[in-house]
Amino acid sequence: MSYVVLARKWRPARFEDLVGQDHVAKTLANAIASGRIAHAFLFTGVRGVGKTTSARLLARALNCMGRPGTVEPGVDPGPTSTPCLECPACLEITAGGDVDVREIDGASYTGVDEVRKLQEGLPYRPARDRYKIYIIDEVHMLSSSAWNAFLKTLEEPPPHVKFIFATTEVHKVPVTILSRVQRFDFKLIPARLITDRLSFVLKAEGVNAEEGALSIIAREAAGSMRDAMSLLDQVIAWNDQELDAESVARVLGVASRTALQELARHLVDGEAAACLELVARLANQGFDMQHVARDLLLLLRDLTVAKVCSGATDLLDLPNEEKRDVLELAERCSVDDLVRLHHGFAASFDEVARSGQPRAALEMLLVRLARRPPLLPLDELLARLGQLERRLAGAAAGSPAARLPNAGAQPPRELASRPQNREAATPAKRATETRSSGGEDPDGPAPTSGALVASAAVTTPHQPSERPAARVASSPTAAEAPLAESAVFVEQDVVPEETDSEGELLAYLQQILEAVQKKRPDIAATLEHAVPLSRDGDLLTLGWPPDNVLGESLADELVSTLCCEAAIALELPLRRLQIEHACQAAKGKPTLAARESAERARRVRAAQDRVRQHPRVRDAIELLGARLREVRLPELA
Repeated sequence: MSYVVLARKWRPARFEDLVGQDHVAKTLANAIASGRIAHAFLFTGVRGVGKTTSARLLARALNCMGRPGTVEPGVDPGPTSTPCLECPACLEITAGGDVDVREIDGASYTGVDEVRKLQEGLPYRPARDRYKIYIIDEVHMLSSSAWNAFLKTLEEPPPHVKFIFATTEVHKVPVTILSRVQRFDFKLIPARLITDRLSFVLKAEGVNAEEGALSIIAREAAGSMRDAMSLLDQVIAWNDQELDAESVARVLGVASRTALQELARHLVDGEAAACLELVARLANQGFDMQHVARDLLLLLRDLTVAKVCSGATDLLDLPNEEKRDVLELAERCSVDDLVRLHHGFAASFDEVARSGQPRAALEMLLVRLARRPPLLPLDELLARLGQLERRLAGAAAGSPAARLPNAGAQPPRELASRPQNREAATPAKRATETRSSGGEDPDGPAPTSGALVASAAVTTPHQPSERPAARVASSPTAAEAPLAESAVFVEQDVVPEETDSEGELLAYLQQILEAVQKKRPDIAATLEHAVPLSRDGDLLTLGWPPDNVLGESLADELVSTLCCEAAIALELPLRRLQIEHACQAAKGKPTLAARESAERARRVRAAQDRVRQHPRVRDAIELLGARLREVRLPELA
């Protein structure tokens, strides 16, 4: 007799044998017991979760004639939720030879002609069974015309006809069909249930197996019982006496749970070299690095769940032995660190899966995660900030300068030139120097107007450059530059230096434009980009560089009239204005706009320097062990 694979040999024969689909089994059994049997069913779900098996179970339950010898001749016992498995109908349906139960491949009946042929036999009564049942697998393969031909028949079939459809792609089934059938969604089977079923089968087959070996098979089956049975057939062919975890992992080409936990332990402990050695060992044994990465990601998830819910072990779909190992490993680090590991690994997992060199991608990912800098506890950071506040409050309250009228003024300029070392940065020494020199205390009370924000990277002594950024807030003194709405400045381009004559011409033009701005602000704003070339008595010559197109938008006569009227009002010697367009002599010469831009950049740099030298900023850097990374200023007036 030819060998029958385990997936067929141990296919469930009753509803109670159906693993992982209790909602389907209970609903169908209750429907049969109560006589509320629909005329059409649709079973949907991924491969290997029991759709076709459930269709055969339903067919046996509907057509079972009762155990021979227990039913009186000529009496119909009716459908039953517990078929006898001994009557001719049950035996023939199991073997696939019942003439009244037809199993059809949907891919072979895609056209409307095949559906019409099927419909021609519907009016005829079953040859022997109670119902004529049509099981159509992969029903989504039917064409639109075939579905349309099915509509009327499917809505009102003969009373002796039942349809059972099975599909893995329910979204391809028309909604007009879905509304005419009872839909049952089959879910993925948990690994724990797959493991129990494999253990039952192996005991019946007389094969011993470790729990870890069955766990590997269940994990690789990914929720499919048929896949699990096929893999079990494969590993039994390797050794039909004893199945251990190492042998099963070697046969299936996946990493054992022991190797994965060892890799996770090295990753948690930050041992990058050990991670690389273990990956090399797995690669030399022929394991698929993409499978290793996938299984390691699942293990990191289990570690995080075990740490967060230490008492809820039901959330871990693992054997008892593996649960103990996971709980033990989870105790070695904090929840935040495990979340960071899982997030970092999940973010780069696709790179490993799609990479042409998955081993190299996995190695670099493990090295990066193993060398992660330690987290700075938030409680410690808050404690440091509280200590800083107490120090500043104490220094401000005990300083004589705090009681002076100008206690909130700008710190003395001499403070900016002091050496930036720890001794000079202490508030006590600065207070002593202030009292001895009779100057103002730089640690006076902070003013409330405006705000300065300094961005600093918090570091630890052994890793000064790998800490995440923190924020240190401070307030400027009243003498510092006035501040408005928050904005970030970028230093302006360097402009050419002015000669004495150019400076005089710019000052002369600025007086005129201030008067012009009252009448025509638009013209005054445009003339700020013009170059004053020369002034001879009452004649002023302006030039527009060749690359400047602003002058073309102005009318020369209007500009001349406005400027002369403004000069007369200011009693300036200007009666004539000459404008030269595309003037080569004006190229590269300073303008009022360029001078204003340079002045603004200078003020920004000066304000930033005052922030860097501010005593409170320096105190914050010293106390938090930080480095000043960036200074952002509000809008300067």
